Amino acid sequence: MCWGADPQSIIRIFVVVKDFAFKIASVSMALLLLASTTSWKVEKHFCMGHLVDVALFSDAKDCGMSMYLMNDDNSTLQQENSCCSDEVIFVAGQEDLKIAFENLSVDQQLFLFAFTHSFTNLFNGLEQQNVANEYYPPPLLVRNVQILDQVFLI
Repeated sequence: MCWGADPQSIIRIFVVVKDFAFKIASVSMALLLLASTTSWKVEKHFCMGHLVDVALFSDAKDCGMSMYLMNDDNSTLQQENSCCSDEVIFVAGQEDLKIAFENLSVDQQLFLFAFTHSFTNLFNGLEQQNVANEYYPPPLLVRNVQILDQVFLI
């Protein structure tokens, strides 16, 4: 051989590489699905221009130096002349993931039903059939008639 290896070892290496690539593709697709359907929130708290806290999926803790003043009606807080600032990065995820079966047309419903029925029955095994001559050996050939008469199937 030109590579110095037998074909069986090359086939084994190819199968291992194929399985590894399949696993990497499966994990990357699962992570892509997770990232695209989940809402992400990153909140940063700055005090005097310096980063104090970063929080993922929750609110960032403040440094305690923020100055709040009450409104006249004492219902809301306003931040005025504060040295602190917050930065929020929010990525909204996909909310409508469930597709209702009733929203599909009749042709699509029929196709889905036929596909699932045929796919589930694909893996059902056949019943075990009894073979009548399972325990009996075939008859001994005294002479091979095909070779004697020179009759071959081509």
